[in-house]
Amino acid sequence: MKLVIGNKAYSSWSFRPWILMTVLGIPFEEELVPLYREGSAEAIRRVSPGGKVPALIDGDVVVWESLAIIEYLADRFPGRGIWPAETAARAHARALSTEMHAGFQALRNRCPMNVRRAPKAVALGPEVEANVARIVSGWAEARERFGSGGPFLYGAFSAADAMYAPVVSRFHAYAVPVPQSARAYMDAVMALPAWSAWVAAGEAEPWHLADSDDVT
Repeated sequence: MKLVIGNKAYSSWSFRPWILMTVLGIPFEEELVPLYREGSAEAIRRVSPGGKVPALIDGDVVVWESLAIIEYLADRFPGRGIWPAETAARAHARALSTEMHAGFQALRNRCPMNVRRAPKAVALGPEVEANVARIVSGWAEARERFGSGGPFLYGAFSAADAMYAPVVSRFHAYAVPVPQSARAYMDAVMALPAWSAWVAAGEAEPWHLADSDDVT
């Protein structure tokens, strides 16, 4: 399988399937297409019907959109624990992940993912603060109801953690105030070797997007 991704410094959607596959030991090749450069759109469109990254290529199967890739991987690798095994936990994890996929636009706009950013607070505003409150509440509910088996949302690392990994990055990079329980969860995600590998690669990239680097 090949996973086509964008810049590791900035591409939150690419990060989701990448960290899931890496943490769970699903083998894949990686192809990185630098975003917003001459020829980038054409290169992505050749492999992704939606014209965006990430895209997963598995033989003659092409899957685009992060959550669709995750669902494909769950079908392809049913024994890897991509979703929680217990029915109620799995339903909750899917709902929480879909909420992430479809929402929190104010947070995305105000705090774009940037692994190069030294943690520094910004003014959030009421819409972003409402996004943060809902995310923290969702994390707390997952941990309280289903997280007794480990430090992640549903105990073991799963697709839900992958879907929220870029949010962890945003909360950290923009020094977003969160309760201690949320910070402990963030620390567990950030302690993963896969996290460190992605961040190191993102920091080493030669491409810069001014809008992401200059948020104040």
